[in-house]
Amino acid sequence: MQEGCTFALQGPTNVGSSPGTLGAGDRCVDAPHVLFAAVLLICLVSVPLAGGRLSLLSEARFRGAGLAVAGLVIQILVISVLPTGARGLHEAAHLASYVLLGAMLALNLRIRWLWLVGLGGLLNFVAIAANGGVMPASHGALARAGSLPAPGHFINSTQLAHPHLLFLGDVFAIPAPWAHNVFSVGDVLIAVGALLLLHGLTGSRLTPSARRRAPQRPTLA
Repeated sequence: MQEGCTFALQGPTNVGSSPGTLGAGDRCVDAPHVLFAAVLLICLVSVPLAGGRLSLLSEARFRGAGLAVAGLVIQILVISVLPTGARGLHEAAHLASYVLLGAMLALNLRIRWLWLVGLGGLLNFVAIAANGGVMPASHGALARAGSLPAPGHFINSTQLAHPHLLFLGDVFAIPAPWAHNVFSVGDVLIAVGALLLLHGLTGSRLTPSARRRAPQRPTLA
């Protein structure tokens, strides 16, 4: 999934350029990043609609939460806070963030549906690792979304001259002016897995719940 800003497509973008760089014909302006917020909001609103209780999330216990926090902090730093600098360092940090997030998921596979989130993350990691630390994106998806980072900034997702495993890359798009974002099949699995995970933790009707399956204890007369 690409973080960036809208651009005016003036021709093929980034073809022939290095991973993590912009083509000369790209014009960039700021754009709102609402896709993650919209997905999160939909997931949260769907819980009470399906009879779940969001208050039950306070009972969830995840191992290695610090690993996930570290991975997310790294991604925020290299993409949004410190996007300029050594390209190789940014690409290595981008890959390392996925390793940290994957380690946290591996420690918590006992939690239902977290494996689906992990599978989506693994597909993204494979695509990124195969392309030197950058997620490949299709020209068509970028054109529909109208989204590119500012010149000179680290690009976590972009069109490459010779992409590997492009079918695992950002080949889907939320068209402008709705969200200005491209996403991958891995992102879809992560979103679906997160939705099912949330409903499982909150005991909604959408997923089988351990709370509902547990037999009732007999009461003494």
